Amino acid sequence: MSFLQIHPADNVAVAITPLPAGSLLTVNGVSIALKSDIPQGHKFALAPLQAGSNVVKYGYAIGHAAAAIAQGDWVNEKSVKTNLEGLLEYRYSPVSVKPNFADRHMTFKGYRRKSGEVGIRNELWIVPTVGCVNSTASQLAEMLRAEAGESKLDAIAAYSHSYGCSQLGDDHENTRKILRDIVLHPNAGAVLVMGLGCENNQMEPFRAFLGDYDRERIFFLEAQKVEDELEEGMTLLRELYARASADVRTDVPLSGLRVGLKCGGSDGLSGVTANPLLGLFSDFLAAQGGATVLTEVPEMFGAETILMNRCKNAEVFDKTVRLINGFKEYFAKNSQPIYENPSPGNKAGGISTLEEKSLGCTQKSGSSAVTDVLMYGERVEQKGLNLLSAPGNDLVAATALGAAGCQMVLFTTGRGTPFGSFVPTVKISTNTPLFQSKPGWIDFNAGSIVENEAMDAAAERLIAYLMRVASGEKVNTEKKNFREIAIFKTGVTL
Repeated sequence: MSFLQIHPADNVAVAITPLPAGSLLTVNGVSIALKSDIPQGHKFALAPLQAGSNVVKYGYAIGHAAAAIAQGDWVNEKSVKTNLEGLLEYRYSPVSVKPNFADRHMTFKGYRRKSGEVGIRNELWIVPTVGCVNSTASQLAEMLRAEAGESKLDAIAAYSHSYGCSQLGDDHENTRKILRDIVLHPNAGAVLVMGLGCENNQMEPFRAFLGDYDRERIFFLEAQKVEDELEEGMTLLRELYARASADVRTDVPLSGLRVGLKCGGSDGLSGVTANPLLGLFSDFLAAQGGATVLTEVPEMFGAETILMNRCKNAEVFDKTVRLINGFKEYFAKNSQPIYENPSPGNKAGGISTLEEKSLGCTQKSGSSAVTDVLMYGERVEQKGLNLLSAPGNDLVAATALGAAGCQMVLFTTGRGTPFGSFVPTVKISTNTPLFQSKPGWIDFNAGSIVENEAMDAAAERLIAYLMRVASGEKVNTEKKNFREIAIFKTGVTL
């Protein structure tokens, strides 16, 4: 296969492999001569398009022709312009949603926590309440790793960030929410919360903010209140380490699994291979009683009605409308264009407009009903497909997914990236050349879908792999100890 017309209504096709100028292709019985070289993942016109006429991909308009486009022309960001505009009014037009997977009654090996939640890792974390103690937290983690030697835990990690003080309003509350969610995350068998003592994010109010936490597994340390914070920290960490080290994996139904869905460095094959593959996995996990979470709200613009019409009821539809328009208002409030997307890397990979990016991005949602909408910092409560308010920024969005309670994040990419969030971050390539050139980044190749593998077969392969990851198999970011968090900021820093 050298090219693909994704939907019968499309007036463009996608190059699966690089196509040289002059190539003669037959599409639906019509012979088309390519006017120029078409890079992999990029589009070419199947018919002449007049200026202003819609360019159609995935069966939807992805923008309009900026000028006349000839049959066989390369169609890219220079020749296609967005149709999108500002705030919109929406009408709920629910569609029938039918499960495409049965409950297989499968299990994975996880860690049952006192809270009733399940972890797929057993790690010890040091979580600073404020950025001022980042280095101390990191030093303590290094000291404990050295002392533990061949650790009985999956990881010992400190999670640095820049906030916890000099923030106001929503920014301060968002920092508290994300840190709370990390402290309570089931992938941590034990946590040391470390503060300075004079920060805005004071220890006692933060402790109360945690709610009913496990006092045997979550300890607190304020550096200004002890003579030697390293000595005191190690005393607390040794006790936490001993307790967490006794934990063992047990069989857990897949209903206990929550998985984040994310993409970054997308290309023209994202919506053809890796993203629809994640959509199948999302449908599969929903059928098992588990939960998936889709975020990157700006990358829903232009495809939002697909999600809205799959909302399980009018209440969830209304929450989805507020999610979309609220993020548009955020752009407008900061005097920024709402549709300033895609990125240079996206364009180089074959994505021309935000509509095209969004239609590919939302493929990760599969075809299941939308069961709930979460604001930034909120945690998953409903099974099935959830939507989460967070930006497209890779590290901010991945952190938000983990904070929502996802035990792992599935990250599709056509360009590649090495980063890892604080939960296992599974990199899934949209094309085989990326998988072959970056084996230290990519964990799973979906590029085979346009080569010789059926989508259903790839889905079964992905399900089997992710069950191993959930049961303890480490992904590349874990092997390299790439672990970071990033917190969303919108306002003033004092």
